[in-house]
Amino acid sequence: MVLERINSPEDVKKLDRKELPLLAKDIRQRIIDVVSEKGGHLAPGLGAVELTIALHRVLDSPKDKIIWDVGHQCYGHKLLTGRKDRFDTLRQYHGVSGFPRRWESPHDHYGTGHASTSVSAALGMALARDLKGEDYKVVAVIGDGGLTGGVAYEGLDHAGDLKKDLLVILNDNDMSISPNVGGISHYLNRIISSYYYNKTKEGVDKFLEKSIGNSLMRRLLKVEETIKSLIVPGVFFEELGFRYFGPINGHDLDLLIETLNSLKDLKGPLLLHIITEKGHGYEPAVMDPASWHGAKPFDKVTGKPKTKAAGKPAAPAYTQVFSDTICQMAAKNPRVVGITAAMASGTGLSALAEKFPRQFVDVGIAEQHAVLLAAGMACEGMRPVVAIYATFLQRAYDQIYHDVCIQNLPVIFAIDRGGVVGDDGATHQGLYDTAYLRAFPNIVVAAAADERELVRLLWTGLAHDGPFAVRYARANGEGVAWSPDEDHPLPIGKGEILRQGSEVAILGYGYMVYRALEAADLLAKAGIHPTVVNMRYAKPLDTELLRRLALEHTSLVAYEDHTIVGGFSSAVSEALHDLGLEHIPLLRLAVADQVVEQGTRDQIFEEFGLLPHQVAKRIQMFLQSHKPAMLVAK
Repeated sequence: MVLERINSPEDVKKLDRKELPLLAKDIRQRIIDVVSEKGGHLAPGLGAVELTIALHRVLDSPKDKIIWDVGHQCYGHKLLTGRKDRFDTLRQYHGVSGFPRRWESPHDHYGTGHASTSVSAALGMALARDLKGEDYKVVAVIGDGGLTGGVAYEGLDHAGDLKKDLLVILNDNDMSISPNVGGISHYLNRIISSYYYNKTKEGVDKFLEKSIGNSLMRRLLKVEETIKSLIVPGVFFEELGFRYFGPINGHDLDLLIETLNSLKDLKGPLLLHIITEKGHGYEPAVMDPASWHGAKPFDKVTGKPKTKAAGKPAAPAYTQVFSDTICQMAAKNPRVVGITAAMASGTGLSALAEKFPRQFVDVGIAEQHAVLLAAGMACEGMRPVVAIYATFLQRAYDQIYHDVCIQNLPVIFAIDRGGVVGDDGATHQGLYDTAYLRAFPNIVVAAAADERELVRLLWTGLAHDGPFAVRYARANGEGVAWSPDEDHPLPIGKGEILRQGSEVAILGYGYMVYRALEAADLLAKAGIHPTVVNMRYAKPLDTELLRRLALEHTSLVAYEDHTIVGGFSSAVSEALHDLGLEHIPLLRLAVADQVVEQGTRDQIFEEFGLLPHQVAKRIQMFLQSHKPAMLVAK
């Protein structure tokens, strides 16, 4: 294998040109081998293999900077930059990250995991380079899906204005995770349809120059620019201040290398448009790139998912519960509209799109626009449901406040992937939503403990005349009976005692409610019989119930799948202080205030002492250490 001889980009430069296609084949096979065992982002990385080889063949990383947008296409880059021997730890606990990480390699120049960031970051590096008087190339690689995000245009607009030396490579495969939507997608398709313009123009130029001379040629060029602005879509980038090149075949290694060599010493902002095929080299991924964007372990020969040993049927995923419920809501209420930001399948809205297409909107990778759109619809009497992962909803922080909460509009935020999400790592952990939402006035912030509660909370949100957020985990449910048409709203701001005990009360929030019940079972074996409560709402908090629990127990425990800063346990602590009950001992069990990288949910919970058996021990120790204080309090 050629890949075995590659330990750094310098080794790529040493290869004979004829060996490069073999290297591409090796990289694809290694990616398929590992992802088939571990899972991961398959189709994006397979489509970018030739581009990755060409970049490292022409540029001098780490001196030259390559900025990957989103970063899930960087597997080939990792294999070429010294991580091939550890690549089988991809997305595993303490293993190689599935995204670029600055701490992982000097060749990962910018950490990322969300879309549309590369151009701005690359421009910042180009500015820093020039301010320091240094000399290196900066290249941003962005997909056509990334161009559906508004921040990409802020970067392009500024880069075109500053005229800094910068190369933006538009890797165009006609889709992000879901098929691309909007005018930008149609615009790029028009460029592809004009594929032969430049080749035709080149031949005509040579003929005219030879036949009519330079003087008339210059006048014709002015006419050409006018015509070009009408018939060649690439002029849009030129109007922004970029010199546009392409489109070219992004799987033609010789052409890529020749083009990059030609562009690397040109000055000013440049945009190279390449056409690639998502999943290139693996037929199942080519045929269904959306499903193979993020793959679970599979049989690499057949492409079929690996099946687990037969056993008790798994409970449905919370995403599926949401999907069934919003379809039922839409069927009953024509004012219900589901909104996604390029994640129809991931959020469960693809079923709504199929059954009720008029009540479904995909805005592309544009979370700010999604929330603004929902606000506008709510103003006109619609009942929008914005379904976005917790980590991506952060991108619409101002819109949630400025456009929804201030105006007290009835928008439901269905927050998928709330809490620890596992193998996608730091950029995708949903550990901050409760904190960033509960600071806003007017909004209700809730978390579902099981499938039935998620259904009822969604109907509660629909009945509520104001902003309503419900979070749920990237997990299967608890196996309780549920029905998507259970239109029985829950009282807002009210918790529920699930098990009555004494001495200590465990206040569970969302996913941790059932973990609290498990911990209580373990404590019972040690002679401690805690009260277990499903608090359900972080805002408004059930302060009446909290007061009662504080007065009836010697200590309290707040247990959540969220950062310890600003979340549910912070709300409990603040409420106890406001109630004059700050002397009641409170144990806060949450994820520590630090960046949380990839790992399974249980691995990460174990790291922070949040598994039920660890919680039981921590509660025992807490009760023991606070006994003197309890006696004084009595």
